[in-house]
Amino acid sequence: MDRFEELKKKYQSVLRLMEQKKLRMHNLHLQNNKLFVKASAGTEAQKNAIWDQIKLVDPTYSDLTCDILIDPKLAPPPAAAPEMNSYTVQPGDTLSKLAKQFLGNAGDYMKIFNANKDQLSDPNLIKVGQVLKIPKA
Repeated sequence: MDRFEELKKKYQSVLRLMEQKKLRMHNLHLQNNKLFVKASAGTEAQKNAIWDQIKLVDPTYSDLTCDILIDPKLAPPPAAAPEMNSYTVQPGDTLSKLAKQFLGNAGDYMKIFNANKDQLSDPNLIKVGQVLKIPKA
């Protein structure tokens, strides 16, 4: 097996991760008896994930030259905010009661609390007349 194929095999998990994370590959060849990889990532987190994988394969990566640039155009689209209903608190309401009514499980009351941290500091303290955001189940 030639050196290029040998190094590609050694760093196969890195190359696979680059593909999974949708990095744009610019160069992949043998240079100075090392595997030379040049690619673009959409985010710093993607770049760091690749470097973490490289270090798992070989902490010294002495037989690899890897140049990963950040190109924001390649960043994945931001996750859409979950859809919310709104509800005006009535006398006798609790977050558990609202979770049972809207989410089907009283134990999911923290989902409602977390969606309303801008106005709630304690899941046991809601006030009549407050308008709460209720995540869709």
